[in-house]
Amino acid sequence: MAVLLVALLAGLSMGTGVLVARHFQADAYATSRLYSGVFAGLNTPVPGSEGDALIELAQQVRQLGIPLVVTDSAGRVTAADNLPADLAALPLDHAHVRAFAARLDRDNPPVYDSVLGQRVHFGPVPAQRQLTALAILQALTIAVMVAVAVFAYRSAMSAQRDRLWVAMAREAAHQMGTPLTSLQGWIESLRSRPTPPPLLADHLAADAERLDRVAQRFERIGNPARRDPVGLGALADRVGSYFRPRLPRRANPVELRVEAPGIGPMVTGDAVLLEWTLEALVKNAVDALQGRAGAIVLRVGAADGWGELRVVDDGPGVPREIRRRIFEPGITTKRGGWGIGLALARRVVEDGHGGELLLEPTEQGSCFLVRIPLAESPHDR
Repeated sequence: MAVLLVALLAGLSMGTGVLVARHFQADAYATSRLYSGVFAGLNTPVPGSEGDALIELAQQVRQLGIPLVVTDSAGRVTAADNLPADLAALPLDHAHVRAFAARLDRDNPPVYDSVLGQRVHFGPVPAQRQLTALAILQALTIAVMVAVAVFAYRSAMSAQRDRLWVAMAREAAHQMGTPLTSLQGWIESLRSRPTPPPLLADHLAADAERLDRVAQRFERIGNPARRDPVGLGALADRVGSYFRPRLPRRANPVELRVEAPGIGPMVTGDAVLLEWTLEALVKNAVDALQGRAGAIVLRVGAADGWGELRVVDDGPGVPREIRRRIFEPGITTKRGGWGIGLALARRVVEDGHGGELLLEPTEQGSCFLVRIPLAESPHDR
C-alpha cells in the first residue's frame, strides 16, 4: 500500500512538472510568433505590404484561442473570434453575442482604443484551463502526501502494538514456568498419599496440562502458525469437554452443547492457537451470561470451501454501539477487562490462518463465527 501511494505521489509530481513545462513552452512559442509578425510588418521592404503583415498578425492572435469581441462606440459588435460553438453561427450583432461580451467584461476589463473609439472584450487564455488542472494536481499531491503520512503513522503504531503484545506474551510464558513446576510437584505429592481426595489429583492434572498449553500458546505468538491437519469437530469437542465440569450447575446453571458432524471438517492450521481462539470465544460467552442461567452452543459445519465454527449464546448480546469495534484492542463490556481476547483471537484466525472472525447479527444473544479455508484433499492436489 505504501509503495502504491509513493508511486502515485511521484506520478502526480511528474505530471505537474510536465504540465508547467508545456504551458511555458507554448506561451514562449506564441509570443515569439507575435513578435515575428510585428517585426515583419515594421520592416517589410515592399510598399503596401504592411496590410498583409497585419492580416497575418491578426491570424496569429486568433490562433491563440482567446475569445475576442470588438464593439464600436455605439456598442455594436463589429468583429469576433473564438466564440463558443453556440454563438459562432449567429450574426455578429446578435443580442447573445453582446451578452457574451458583457460576461467577458466581468472577468477582464475591456481594452479601449481612443483613436478608433472601439473596445476589445477578451476572455481567458486556454492556458488558464491548464493552470486549473495544475491546481487540481497540486491538491491531489497534497492529499496523497497526507495519506502517505497517515498510513506510515498507523503502520508504525501497529508495529509497536505487535512488539508489545509479543513481548507481553513471551514474558507471561516465562513467568508461568515456575508455578507450573510447583503445581506438578504438588500433584505428585497428592497422588503418593495413601488416601488422596477422589478426583482432586485428576482435576489438578487437567488444570496443570491446560496451563502448560497456555504457556505454549504464548510462546507461539509472533512466530509463524503451524500448518497441521485440524478437525474442527474434534477441536470443539475437546474445548467443550474441558469447560463442562467447570460451568455452574446448581445456581444459574449453564449448558454447553457441541453440534458437530464427527471430527471434521478438516482445516490446515495450528491446533494450539485455534484451541486458544475457541476457548477465548467460549469464555467470552460465559462472561456474557453475567451470572444468569443460559446455554452455549458450539456449532461446526462447512460451506463454500470454508470450515465454520460458531459460538452461540443466549445472553444479552453485544451492545449496538460497540459492535463495529468489538475486535479492537481495549474494547470490552466486562469490568476490569483488558479487551485483548477478541483482538488476539481475530489475529490468530485472520493473520495466522487466512480466515475470518465475525460477529453475526442475531435477534437474541450473540454469535461469533470462525471461518477457515478447508484443507485440500488428496484429489484436489
